[in-house]
Amino acid sequence: MAEKDQSKPLAPAGYNLRSDEEEAMSRELKKLPPRKYIKCCGCITALILIQAVILLVLAFTIFRVKDPVIKMNGMRIGPLELEDSTNLTLVADVSVKNPNVASFIFSNATTSITYNGTMIGQARTPPGKAKARRTLRMNVTVEIIPEKIMAVTRLLSSRAINISSYTRIAGRVKIIKIIKKNVVVKLNCTMMVNLTSREIQGQSCKRHLWI
Repeated sequence: MAEKDQSKPLAPAGYNLRSDEEEAMSRELKKLPPRKYIKCCGCITALILIQAVILLVLAFTIFRVKDPVIKMNGMRIGPLELEDSTNLTLVADVSVKNPNVASFIFSNATTSITYNGTMIGQARTPPGKAKARRTLRMNVTVEIIPEKIMAVTRLLSSRAINISSYTRIAGRVKIIKIIKKNVVVKLNCTMMVNLTSREIQGQSCKRHLWI
């Protein structure tokens, strides 16, 4: 009997290895999530991608920050008494057009008047806000400095003079507290002022933008 038992063929050496691999694979298969879980993850991923695409499209279309436009609509002359007190007041009609979907909030705006390279008057307007897709109009009153006029002798003897105006407005456009853009708009204008008729003639303006 002992000889018969010893004569039985031995099992192959790789048999135990294959059985261990099969058991490991069965365990991994059991650990895989069910189909419903996979579908749920796929739906969530698809929604995230759709939202990302929508936000990207909005950022380049509706939410894209556009440049505000500043314009000098006109300027009129106030009280004029050159012979006595040398007082001259210029009132500038300035408009700020905001093409964005959010308000354009700006700080103090500065307007200065120069004649032959000499600044003869300056004015500041208080901070303001141009609402979304609206145009804000404001009157800027510039009082000419008497001492500056006295220094420019040609101004006293002239009845028609060429002057230049410079307006600077700095502000910010902020959309849903995420998209922010600081903007500085500058406007340079040259015009002919008729001191006799108190009219502005030949006005020409150029706008400059700094971001």
